[in-house]
Amino acid sequence: MQPRRIARELALLSIGQLPSNSDRLANQDLQAVMITAVRTLVAEVQEALETASAELKRGSDRILDSEIKAIDVQSSRAMVSEAIDLTKTAVNRLGLAIDFPEFIQLANQQSVRDYTLDLIAAVHHHRDEIDQILETSLVDWQLHRLAHIDANLLRLAVAEMKYLDIPNQVAINESVELAKKYSAEEGHRFINGVLRRVTRQIAVP
Repeated sequence: MQPRRIARELALLSIGQLPSNSDRLANQDLQAVMITAVRTLVAEVQEALETASAELKRGSDRILDSEIKAIDVQSSRAMVSEAIDLTKTAVNRLGLAIDFPEFIQLANQQSVRDYTLDLIAAVHHHRDEIDQILETSLVDWQLHRLAHIDANLLRLAVAEMKYLDIPNQVAINESVELAKKYSAEEGHRFINGVLRRVTRQIAVP
C-alpha cells in the first residue's frame, strides 16, 4: 500500500465527520481524525467477515443442492456456477480483513497523517469553489443528490488536482479505485466520467 493511497482513504472516511467551522478544523486533534477513520474501517472489516461467512454458507448450500436436487446436468452446472461466484465474493470481502493490519501500520506514519490533513483542509477551505466545479461538470445530476461517499470522492479528487499539484490522471485513478471499494456497483464509472469532465473544465484559463 502506498502512503498517499492510505491518506486518501483516511480522508474519505473522516471528512464527513469533521467540524464544518474552519477555525475548529485548524485545531482538530489529529488523533481524533485517525480514530474516526479506524473505527469506520473496523466496522467495515467486521461486516466483510460476516458477509463472507454467509456467502460461503450459501455457496456450500448451492453445491449440496446440485448434488441432491438438480434434475439434470444443466441445472446442476448452474447451481455450482452460482456457488463459485458466491465463494469468489466471499474471498474478495476477506481481502479487506487481510489488508487491515498493514493499513493501520501505515496510517501511523507521519507522512500519511500529514497528507490526510492536507487533503481534508484543501476540501474544507475551498469547498464552495470545488462544489461549483463539480456542479458544472455533472451531467443530469446535482451534487447534493449524490451519495455522500461519491460526492466526497469527487471533492477530494478535485482538491488534489487543483490545490495539491497532483497530476490529473493520478487523482482520477486513485478516486476510481476508492470508488470500487466504497461506492455502488457502477460508481467507479460515474466518478471517472465526472472527473474527466472536471479536467477539461479546469484546463480552461
